[in-house]
Amino acid sequence: MHCPFCQHENTRVIDSRVSEDGATIRRRRECEACGERFSTLETVELKLPAIIKSDGRREHFDARKLRHGFDRALHKRPVSEEQIEAAVRSVVHQLRMTTERELPSRRVGEFVMGELRKLDHVAFVRFASVYRAFEDVADFREELDRLERELPGEGQLPLLGGEVVPFDRHADKDKKKR
Repeated sequence: MHCPFCQHENTRVIDSRVSEDGATIRRRRECEACGERFSTLETVELKLPAIIKSDGRREHFDARKLRHGFDRALHKRPVSEEQIEAAVRSVVHQLRMTTERELPSRRVGEFVMGELRKLDHVAFVRFASVYRAFEDVADFREELDRLERELPGEGQLPLLGGEVVPFDRHADKDKKKR
């Protein structure tokens, strides 16, 4: 590695440390010519599939775009940076595991929706509304109904140690009709 200060060809590694997530190694280096010290990050470079857009264009996968999509969906939601980073890593991992050279952008969107569903239901519906191009309130209602059906065991919290009471958002309307 060339020294960033004097461009000398030889530098030596003084210290190496693995990052917390185990995905990178930080190396502290020293130039043999000028004695300046600097740090480098070493990461594994894996070939991710090209993304085929809906109009047929092909693009290289861009993790920044992926992160931006998560950030927009999770804007002002109670989800930590660590959880978002873990979700991004999960989507990238799923992309790697496909072993395909090209992947339709719709598949990437499905991976993202799967992670958002686990993180935050509001963010999931936000993303789905754009991703699936909801056109009216009925589209939102259908997605919310599907989400409620797919979430087993989620109801109201028990009162004083009692049983979980299933939540029926239509119950109040039924009472008013009587």
